[in-house]
Amino acid sequence: MTVGATDTDRRLRRARRVALASLVASVGSALLLPGIGLTREPDPLRLALGATGLVAFAVAQAAVLHAAVTPWLGQRRRHRLHAAFAVVAVATVPLAGPVAAGAWPTWAWLGASLVGMTPLLLRPRPALAVAAAVVAVAVAVAGWTGGSAAAAVVIAGGVGAGAAAVNGVQVWFWDLLVAARQGQQAHARLAAAEERLRFARDVHDLLGHDLTVIALKAELAARLASVDAGRAGREAAEVQRLAGTALHRVREAVHGYRAVDLGEQLAAVTEVLRSCGVRCDVDAAAGELPAEAAAELAAVLREAATNVLRHSRANWCRIGIVREDDAVTMTVSNDGVGDAREPDGHSHGLRGLAERVAAAGGGLRVRCESGVFTLAVTVPVPR
Repeated sequence: MTVGATDTDRRLRRARRVALASLVASVGSALLLPGIGLTREPDPLRLALGATGLVAFAVAQAAVLHAAVTPWLGQRRRHRLHAAFAVVAVATVPLAGPVAAGAWPTWAWLGASLVGMTPLLLRPRPALAVAAAVVAVAVAVAGWTGGSAAAAVVIAGGVGAGAAAVNGVQVWFWDLLVAARQGQQAHARLAAAEERLRFARDVHDLLGHDLTVIALKAELAARLASVDAGRAGREAAEVQRLAGTALHRVREAVHGYRAVDLGEQLAAVTEVLRSCGVRCDVDAAAGELPAEAAAELAAVLREAATNVLRHSRANWCRIGIVREDDAVTMTVSNDGVGDAREPDGHSHGLRGLAERVAAAGGGLRVRCESGVFTLAVTVPVPR
């Protein structure tokens, strides 16, 4: 990673923290007004239920806000957070709706917070439909508790629309920053791909001529062996010299060319396994990794794929990569180890990799359970 990229990522992290703080201040402040209803509720049971609903809503809301400014979060986890927030929002109707009935529009203020959250969760048209449904629920709760329907519309609809506009702009700016950074990374990957193509062409041009000459010289030496041994020997020596020269040229060409693209490694391993009849599923939500971490994972991935092909009768293989804080973990599982309870002999081929990963500050583990062999490697990733 270059210094420029590091500075850009650092600025993006600062922008993410600012966006998250702004969203929390904007949307979270709406919870203060429902809290006023708790101070006006004389019934202890309603007070306890209402407080439970508000706390659950605040926790679910915080999780959704965090997900909104965390682009590397997996889609499956993001959907689970959104679903949990929807369940909590529905549960607040019976929990917080009766709080301070007739004295304070408690749930209407929660409805305003919900409307304000819609730009973070949905596209414009579904967001409008959900906002209208929330306003309708606020009116229904007002009728149920003896409150003012007009006040419910103004609070849930008007205040919520203002919060939605502010939050929508903030999320839009954040999305622009993320898109700009992704564009820079895509440009860098494209430049690297073009460089690899240039390198491949250079190697082809470099070796094409030398190998052609070597082949012709070897054929000539073979023909001369029975009629002119001396000349055949000279031609064989020339073949040896040309081979050494070609090897030297290749080494010069590849000197310093050691970049590892983990995404390409995953694609290659997946294609090879599938072509051999092994169903391969990949769940890689780690995002772009530093070259050192990618190199360690790529080395383990190649060895694991080799073990699947050579030492097992696997029907399926699963590869998962998860990044958490300052470490990334890759797991490779397959069902081709039979009924053994312990890792079989093929796991010993990973000892060298385990030592290499340990030297980099990581760890490598293997286990065998119910006929499924799993390899897990964890390597550190600087924040």
